[in-house]
Amino acid sequence: MRRWNGWGDESDLYDLNEDARAFLRERVGEGHPPRDATLDESLQAVPASRLSGSARFSVDPRLRLLHARGQSFPDWVAMKAGRFGPVADAVACPASHEEAADALVEAQQQGAVVIPYGGGTSVVGHLQVPAGERPVVNISFERMNRLLAYDERSQLATFGAGTPGPQIEAQLRGHGMLLGHFPQSYPFSTIGGWVVTRSSGQQSLRYGRIEQMFASGRLVTPRGTMTIGGVPASSAGPDLREFVLGSEGRLGLLTEVTARVRPLAAVEDFHAIFFPAWEPAVEAARAIVQAEVPLSMLRLSNEIETETQLRLAGHPELIKWLQRYLGMRGIGSGQCMMVIGVTGTLGETRRMRRDALAVAKPYRGVHAGKAIGKGWAKNRFRGPLLRNALWDAGYAADTVETAVNWPQATATMRAIEAAARETFYDQNERVHAFTHLSHVYRQGCSVYSTFVFRSAGDPDADLERWRRLKSRVSAAIVEHGGTISHQHGVGVDHAPYLVHEKGALGLDVLRAVAQELDPQQMMNPGKLFV
Repeated sequence: MRRWNGWGDESDLYDLNEDARAFLRERVGEGHPPRDATLDESLQAVPASRLSGSARFSVDPRLRLLHARGQSFPDWVAMKAGRFGPVADAVACPASHEEAADALVEAQQQGAVVIPYGGGTSVVGHLQVPAGERPVVNISFERMNRLLAYDERSQLATFGAGTPGPQIEAQLRGHGMLLGHFPQSYPFSTIGGWVVTRSSGQQSLRYGRIEQMFASGRLVTPRGTMTIGGVPASSAGPDLREFVLGSEGRLGLLTEVTARVRPLAAVEDFHAIFFPAWEPAVEAARAIVQAEVPLSMLRLSNEIETETQLRLAGHPELIKWLQRYLGMRGIGSGQCMMVIGVTGTLGETRRMRRDALAVAKPYRGVHAGKAIGKGWAKNRFRGPLLRNALWDAGYAADTVETAVNWPQATATMRAIEAAARETFYDQNERVHAFTHLSHVYRQGCSVYSTFVFRSAGDPDADLERWRRLKSRVSAAIVEHGGTISHQHGVGVDHAPYLVHEKGALGLDVLRAVAQELDPQQMMNPGKLFV
């Protein structure tokens, strides 16, 4: 069963061992666990619905509460404190495109605002319910979760928009195919959510981002239904798929997604390569991707993240052995770890590994085998569970991510971390900041930073700390010419910074499209732009 106030299933726990706790005390200070509100206490704060229940709309308080928040930091604090804030007045759970269209019509007739709900994994505020006089309806796609059609000759698969990652791959596996989209939220996030937030999976080097996978879809708008895409390529004017990609529910309900799929690979392995310092490591990453070594993934941790990962790994004897080996190869403190994925036939994966190591060698890269990579693959979707354990130990955590061209990569990373560490100097509080490059391109890379700081023990104080941190690191991103989001989307949290990327005229174009399809401004207001 999913947690109602955190990440993952109730039975899925992250063990924060004593070595990890000692590391946190050393870097951040002693944590003071807050008291979390109970589900009963939270339910008591759910207001009466302003709508009457119907065949399509449920006004059950528990169902409304469970769809009221995502996984952004403000969502997290609200759930833990039992202060869910505005909650939708009703929830609809359609099982088909037609039922979703009918639910939207009923919401329109009621004068309601509509917030689409996929897997509930948004980390930037896509699901926040606006306060106001208009009633609000969540339209959840959780029942629209299956493979609807598969075209073997064209290698196209059509899914209900609410199909989560594991169900996508399980249903494709019977045809010997896969989609290959693996964001960290993979166990719970959905294909429709991936499209409308322009998601990127961990192995995008091989499979592409969601925009390369998205072939066509059905969009139910307040003005009617649009079928978008459907041919391999077209020069017939602007590609309307681009309006849906990243639209974050502002244009309508994306009910079905047709995706480009491919055959399952015979072999897949992950290898670790260590470098003596950040500069040679980042140059090796650039050289590998620009040499077009056909890896499925390249992830590079900076020196602080490398140390953090090894300290939290929970295998002290193995880590000691690794450090002795690296020491003999001339790699000591300041080391940076790269994990690469090789996917394909046996011969192809051997060539990929050989070629990647050959490019890394002049930068003093040392191959550490498959053991670390195997551990990474085993736990690749468990990272968000750490947030639960940190909170229970008295620590808060959040992330930011951006993308820049290679010349700005190091300066952007250092500026983000410096901005985070300096945020709470006046409160004598420390922030543990660390970074990795999560995706690489010929022109540049994504920069993904994580921040851990002590919980203040008070929801308002925790939110104020987060706002200060978020504004400082976002300003650092903008100052270095980075996108405000490479893979998480805009939502509420990033909306103030979108103008720096799109420009005032660009935002006017987005608003005009939304006004044309949604003249009553009922679709997810306040998200992406205002």
